[in-house]
Amino acid sequence: MGKDNSMNVLITGGAGFIGSRLCLKLIDKGHQVKVLDSLSAQVHGEEPESTSATYALIKDKVNFIRGTVTSREDLMAAIAGQDAIVHLAAETGTGQSMYDIERYSMVNIQGTALLLDILTNQAHQVKKVVVASSRSIYGEGKYIHPTKGEVYPSHRQEADLLNGDFEVMLADKEQLQLVATDEESKIHPSSVYGITKQVQEQLVMTVCASLGIKAVAFRYQNVYGPGQSLSNPYTGILSVFSTQIMNGNGIQIFEDGEESRDFVYIDDVVDATMLGLEKPEADGEVFNVGYGVPVSVKTVANTLLAAYGIEVPLKVNGKFRIGDIRHNFADMEKIKNMLGFEPRIDFDAGIRNFTAWVKKQQVKEDLLDASLEEMRLRGLFK
Repeated sequence: MGKDNSMNVLITGGAGFIGSRLCLKLIDKGHQVKVLDSLSAQVHGEEPESTSATYALIKDKVNFIRGTVTSREDLMAAIAGQDAIVHLAAETGTGQSMYDIERYSMVNIQGTALLLDILTNQAHQVKKVVVASSRSIYGEGKYIHPTKGEVYPSHRQEADLLNGDFEVMLADKEQLQLVATDEESKIHPSSVYGITKQVQEQLVMTVCASLGIKAVAFRYQNVYGPGQSLSNPYTGILSVFSTQIMNGNGIQIFEDGEESRDFVYIDDVVDATMLGLEKPEADGEVFNVGYGVPVSVKTVANTLLAAYGIEVPLKVNGKFRIGDIRHNFADMEKIKNMLGFEPRIDFDAGIRNFTAWVKKQQVKEDLLDASLEEMRLRGLFK
């Protein structure tokens, strides 16, 4: 896209893992980018302007505002003169959300409400909003029951988990077959984080439609790759395990290690998001963004150990966190058919890229035990 049809694009949370890469892609395609980001210490470190790798990627390349989506003044300054908004700003992490409820709700829900309130009641030139939703809104994934067909099991019961019965099941205890979750699947989040992402998505899609602003929601699966935070113990299993390995500590695997996730590489996520911004076919739609393949946590750990060539103990501890799901992976047919998007980087190639990057980074402090203690004290880790 040339200069003649370039856009002014605001990215909230644009100094983060996804946002920084999206900034570079937009600039490369001739767009002008403004970023609103708080440079949270949990993600960027205590002195982010000098130590954050993702902020360094965009520094001096974008119009940067250090501020927060919970401030009307900051948002007003950020929205001014923009044609489109990519709303990535959010507190992320299932476990932490279960006790840091006010902060997650303030940033994710109130921040989004404030953004939309300004678009509703103030003069602006915004024509499109893309919102980062999440696979967490689905809660547990989609299954096939031998006689009932498609089913959406509710959250697992603590008594079952304590007994080591980690798989999801209905009351009849029949074996269920896991299948891909499509966009029409039941929305029933099992964590505060998931609830806030559901509300974010619904607020954007509902309010923008009423204002005549085009809106697109992307339900990202587990995004990974070079640049993700290695110091945040609340999000990103690949980062958490990598930090444990690089510190020479043993890897702690919850439950029985057979729980699975859909891992999607950062470059693929950026490409999908760009299509949402540029293609009119995306307007008014919600899309899954994943690789479409479930990978067990045990497989993740062993793949990382092999890639790093470092031997540390691997312990499957049978413990669990309240709010975690068992399985969920994306059905990618809709985004393929409507936007022509297919992920290019498979898990093995992505892990090679990710671990090569990690090896070049300063080893971060392993904060997992401290984060789990925060949850244990509140009865959320057992």
